[in-house]
Amino acid sequence: MNVKLLLSTALLVSVAVPALAEEPVFNPEAVRAHVTFLADDLLEGRDTGSKGYDIAANYVASQFIAMGLKPAGPDGSFFQKLTVREARLDGAPKLALTLGGKETVLSDTAQVLVRPSLTDKAVATEAPLVFAGFGFDRPDLGFDDYRGLNVKGKIVVVLTGFPKGTPSELGAHLNSEKAVMAMKRGAVAVISIPTIEDTARRPWARRVEISDGPAKGWVGNDGKAFSRTSAIRGSATLNPDAAAPLFAAAGKPLAKIFAEANKTGGRPKGFDLKAKASLSFANTWKDVVSENVVAMLPGSDPKVAGEFVGMTAHLDHIGDHGKGEDKLFNGAMDNASGVATMLEVARAVAQDRPRRSVMFAALTGEEGGLIGSDYLARNSVVKGEVVGLVNFDMPVLTYKFTDVVAFGAENSTMGPVVAEAAKKAGVTLSPDPMPEEGLFTRSDHYRFVQQGVPAVFMMTGFAGPGEKAFRDFLKDHYHKPSDDMKLPFDWEAGALFAKVNYYTVLGLANAAERPKWYAGSFFGKEFAADAAKAADPTK
Repeated sequence: MNVKLLLSTALLVSVAVPALAEEPVFNPEAVRAHVTFLADDLLEGRDTGSKGYDIAANYVASQFIAMGLKPAGPDGSFFQKLTVREARLDGAPKLALTLGGKETVLSDTAQVLVRPSLTDKAVATEAPLVFAGFGFDRPDLGFDDYRGLNVKGKIVVVLTGFPKGTPSELGAHLNSEKAVMAMKRGAVAVISIPTIEDTARRPWARRVEISDGPAKGWVGNDGKAFSRTSAIRGSATLNPDAAAPLFAAAGKPLAKIFAEANKTGGRPKGFDLKAKASLSFANTWKDVVSENVVAMLPGSDPKVAGEFVGMTAHLDHIGDHGKGEDKLFNGAMDNASGVATMLEVARAVAQDRPRRSVMFAALTGEEGGLIGSDYLARNSVVKGEVVGLVNFDMPVLTYKFTDVVAFGAENSTMGPVVAEAAKKAGVTLSPDPMPEEGLFTRSDHYRFVQQGVPAVFMMTGFAGPGEKAFRDFLKDHYHKPSDDMKLPFDWEAGALFAKVNYYTVLGLANAAERPKWYAGSFFGKEFAADAAKAADPTK
């Protein structure tokens, strides 16, 4: 494949549009050109810190240059460089469970999966075990799993996920905070046990399959990996079969715990397990330099030019896993399609010069844990304030979609803007069709939400052929080598997806007021308590 020819073609497509067009035309072949380049085998899956990722980053920077955007990197370039640490286990970890005076050593992945540490080269901790239900410590929200428990200096055992019936976005957020809550209570380690529901969604064999990658995180100027749970010495996931004896010894069969957790509203109460555990493992570290590709468009209205609307899409994928006949994970849909549509929205917005400024960012390290977005959200590259963010992540472009889902739209005044954008583009706006996945907390925009910034990200909807196409992609191609250019892309769908997002970004950038959290939004109250709020919309 002639990659240089593709690059030249993509550049020509990107600039060959009438200046200052009232209604920009989104060219399906432009989306195709970007995806074709970014998903090529020569980029070897765009893993963070790899040569293939660097090529992709330079490609995006060249697109920004062609659009006339300004570099936003701290050194005057289009790159915000960061160091990313990759931690892998050095040898087999050891989890020893002692109950009834007998020690059982677990080290096989069929029994336990241990997460490598980014902060300690070697870990060795021993402590009593305490079961804390789902591990939620938010009495203010009605979750009091630590009530009556003393976990200081102990290892907390929790169920994965969240109680059935909990609003999915709230549950997903709290699920991601379990280690933080355990640490604040004084725990030294966390062991998770998959529930019946979680196992049905992700069987143990699948967990083992995806566990061979490194843990990743960004490294600060002090040479230490950033961690929100630095006092948690280790974390592991225990196969329910291996966990069952712990509960039996305490007179609380795990099957009954699972049965209660599987009921709507079920919240198993915590108790001391009559056992202790020792967890030991060693880690090897590799630090690599990667970069977010960042650009900006100055606003045309001096009164609000210091307010930035952000556009983000992750540029990385998971690289070369070295297994099977096709060992490259090209990430054509995840997330070459998102970057491609972001680039086409950027091209159109650059010609409009809206009132507010716009920040554009192709991000590194999303697959490793939203690393590049976290770094950017905490280390701003713009001289002003990011007031709202639109994220592009894995639109499934294999069918002619007629609706979109806007995750997060109900939390802020961005919602009506998205609804109007969808209407202008000729599609409808649908509610979250997969609340069990907690998607609002799983992509790059969420790191900005945690800094108080209202955000949305859209996906192609489930109407008509949408549900089958989307679920088929997740089942057969997500994070697999088959996510490549052999998929039956519908490039017209790519152009339409760009159009919906264009109207959204332009609406936000030209609005009379900056986006505001709604007064009743959990995320607005949690992360922007002091910010001015808008009245909740009437239903």
